[in-house]
Amino acid sequence: MPDRGGGPTGPRMRVGRPSRRVRTLLMTLGVLAVLGMAFTMFAGFWTDWLWYRSVNYSSVFTTTLWTKIGLFFVFGLLMALAVGVNIWLAHRLRPPLSAMSMEQQNLDRYRMGIAPYKKWLLLGVTSLVGLIAGASASGQWRTWLMWVNGVPFGQKDPQFKLDVSFYAFDLPWYRFLLGFGFAAAILSLIAAALTHYLYGGLRVTSPGARATAAATGHLSVLLGIFVALKAVAYWLDRYGLAVKSSDFRATDNWTGLRYVDANAYLPAKTILFCIAVICALLFFATLWRRTWQLPVIGFGLMVLSAILIGGLYPAIVQKFQVQPNEQAKEAPYVEKNLEATRKAYGIDGTKVTDYSGTSKTEDKSTLRDDVGATASIRILDPNIVSPTFQQLQQIRNYYAFPTNLDVDRYPKNGKDQDTVLGLREINLAGIPKKNWINNHFRYTHGYGVVAAEGTSADAQGRPNFTESDLPSKGDLGTYEQRVYYGEKTTTYSIVGGPQKEIDYSDDNGEKTTSYRGDSGVNLSSPVNRAAYAVAFGEPQILYSGAIGDGSRVLYNRTPKERVEAVAPWLTIDGDAYPAVVNKRIQWIVDAYTTTNGYPYSSRTTLGDTTADSLTATNDNRAVVAQQNQVNYIRNSVKATVDAYTGEVKLYQWDTKDPVLKTWMKAFPDTVEPKSDISPQLMDHLRYPQDLFKVQRELLTRYHVRDATTFLSGSEVWQVPDDPTNRSGSAVPPYYLSMKMPDQKAQAFSLTTTFTPNGRDNLSAFMAVDAEAGTTDYGKIRILKLPTNTTVNGPKQVQSQFNSQEDIAESIRLLRGGDSEVEYGNLLTVPLDGGLLYVEPVYVRGGGLKYPLLRKVLVTYGGQTAFENTLDEALNKVFGAEGATPEPPDEGDNDPTPPPPSSKNPTVQQALEDAQKAFDAGQEALKNNDWEAYGRAQEDLEDALKRAEDAQAAAGQGAGGGESKPSGSPSPKPSS
Repeated sequence: MPDRGGGPTGPRMRVGRPSRRVRTLLMTLGVLAVLGMAFTMFAGFWTDWLWYRSVNYSSVFTTTLWTKIGLFFVFGLLMALAVGVNIWLAHRLRPPLSAMSMEQQNLDRYRMGIAPYKKWLLLGVTSLVGLIAGASASGQWRTWLMWVNGVPFGQKDPQFKLDVSFYAFDLPWYRFLLGFGFAAAILSLIAAALTHYLYGGLRVTSPGARATAAATGHLSVLLGIFVALKAVAYWLDRYGLAVKSSDFRATDNWTGLRYVDANAYLPAKTILFCIAVICALLFFATLWRRTWQLPVIGFGLMVLSAILIGGLYPAIVQKFQVQPNEQAKEAPYVEKNLEATRKAYGIDGTKVTDYSGTSKTEDKSTLRDDVGATASIRILDPNIVSPTFQQLQQIRNYYAFPTNLDVDRYPKNGKDQDTVLGLREINLAGIPKKNWINNHFRYTHGYGVVAAEGTSADAQGRPNFTESDLPSKGDLGTYEQRVYYGEKTTTYSIVGGPQKEIDYSDDNGEKTTSYRGDSGVNLSSPVNRAAYAVAFGEPQILYSGAIGDGSRVLYNRTPKERVEAVAPWLTIDGDAYPAVVNKRIQWIVDAYTTTNGYPYSSRTTLGDTTADSLTATNDNRAVVAQQNQVNYIRNSVKATVDAYTGEVKLYQWDTKDPVLKTWMKAFPDTVEPKSDISPQLMDHLRYPQDLFKVQRELLTRYHVRDATTFLSGSEVWQVPDDPTNRSGSAVPPYYLSMKMPDQKAQAFSLTTTFTPNGRDNLSAFMAVDAEAGTTDYGKIRILKLPTNTTVNGPKQVQSQFNSQEDIAESIRLLRGGDSEVEYGNLLTVPLDGGLLYVEPVYVRGGGLKYPLLRKVLVTYGGQTAFENTLDEALNKVFGAEGATPEPPDEGDNDPTPPPPSSKNPTVQQALEDAQKAFDAGQEALKNNDWEAYGRAQEDLEDALKRAEDAQAAAGQGAGGGESKPSGSPSPKPSS
């Protein structure tokens, strides 16, 4: 055609349109981008599947995956269908002719604009809401599985007489269905209203009726469905009162009905349910009446009733019936809460015994022999000596120990002994030369266990190792020492291929090895290599020559990660610990089943109740799922992770737990029966710390059994802050072999103390039998001290240690130069009606900067000792040896001391010798001269002994006869 613009003739120029080559290139890039995103999604899915298959828990992956897919499609389609049908119906019910008005003329343009795309627009809207709803529903896979597989608890709530499983398994699913129904009704209502408006069924400014009869009927039905769902919500709210949390003056996390709930809210919910049903019927009736007058009046009355009956009436009951006589009104409901909470947390069997807190034995020396029978006092603090293990047993920089070591029991001379141990794990930060090959192919594993006696130290304050060196040797015998899976092993390794791994080093140089386990995922397939190259963001995996036949990739290597992955329905304890079992290193992981749907049981937040001074400084000790609020918990599973193969095994521990039974139905063949636990493994199982911390927090209030005392708050306790550091966090519980007053022999126990709320004196001592396989395992015992007398609590005992003049002077000397003093765990042991406190004192001296045990603090019955060893301190406290004359009374008319013995040097001379020996020891530490350091320590001990003897001879010794490396002329006696 000729150019109508009058311009020059000739070929028409194509302005702004890319060439075919550019279009082809852009299309190719687009296709590649889509394929790249698709393969990235595939890589995540494929590597997950390969990992679950490698640990033999593929059923967990498939069950979870198919449940999510099923929920996604079912609820996505339901939502899309609900919205789509209502849009289609609103379009179908449109008036044949639109009103002649400016409003409709403006809408005509929109109607004409979307007319060619109506089907695509409908498909897009329904697909979008379906995707959102499906994605939301897939996140409810746990709720669905618990509802489908729920088993009864065999316990009924006191209000509605329904099995607890209704609240734990059924009610959460019903609430999800209700929420989905509300969302579907609201979205359908909005979509239908917009469609009616667009096509003239609803009018805002046009003359005549505001809505056609068809639109009125359609929207009324949707509103009727919404109100009917509200009626269902009111009915479910009745049961929800049994698991409703509220602030109550006795506790911030009170759960269950109170007087106002049972006598005001419960009947109000029933009345509102009836009103909502009537209101819904009025909306449905508009299909025949074609008027909104009655349903609108009914809806208004429902809202007014919700305000008056559901809000104002309960407030009046609370104000004029409950508050004037709160204890009498609330007591029956408090008793229900007390019973339910104690059952839900497993503290209903707690034995509370009165304990005097003071010994009645006049001759304390007779108690000295009872100490060893009462407790194996651990003076090696696992939370302090890790740097000592690191310095003395690291051997190579590419090994490391965890920040907090663990306490376990191992036989020694035919008797179980508390042992502090840790694994020598790989430490990538200490690799001499970092690169991809070294980080992931050569330095792949740690090596060996290092263990020490918990109840002793050598003459220089170092641990008495029972398993040490590299390779490790000692009391543990022969076992597989390579550690491929551990708490500090957080990166992936590729093993078993052509690249050799560094095993360990000795005097003959480096030893190499090649992984022979069947753990990990085989990388022989190009697809697998490509998938992991994408998943790890490491393209070298795809083409590296270091990967060949037999190469396997190991990842998810921490014990907690592995257990959480194969059992995502469990909550994992914060402290996994290693044990040598059947010639293999096994990580033992405690796992919990929880729910927040136990009626009347008060809730607790796991992250808050399990926090202490150790979790404040070490995130690795924090419980998994810290923000979870629960009101039921059981240590239902004991899990193990092999340190060499990474094999995960789950063992049923609580055979009565209905929550575990439910999950075992959902994931069959994943949890092995309790009978499969070997005797060797049973010897190392213990009561878990996080469960104990949750229980002790609850027992600060729920140790009382009567409602009156609970409401008064007079018996509320608190967990004291750790007095040995400045973290301001709770004191951690301590493992200790000991016996309570009603026990005949020592048992491995987990212990803690309580103080009155807002005070520092001791109110109770708590211990649980932590020795698995015994009849008393899990039995909680509380020694309750009298309230009319005061017994020093941990903070007061620590303050007494720090303020005693002679001890303070000794500590000042220990801090000489650039040394630092660290207080170990302050252990409490009940003994003959009194309480024995023991605390090791460590010194980090010189340039080495690792702690050595230097002193032991002991106090009992007002007597305090600060000695080099535990035996010496106990002997002095109990006057078993080296007894000294009592200090003179204040009214003594002859304060002149007797002359010193000519056989002993003066106190001043001895203290000067002690200072010289101490300085010599510090200088030896700086020069790493251990021989000179040992001589200096011997000289120091000799000088302190001479000072003590001189003081005793001069009549200046304190009542306990303690050594006093101080020049103070008149130290105060111990009291």
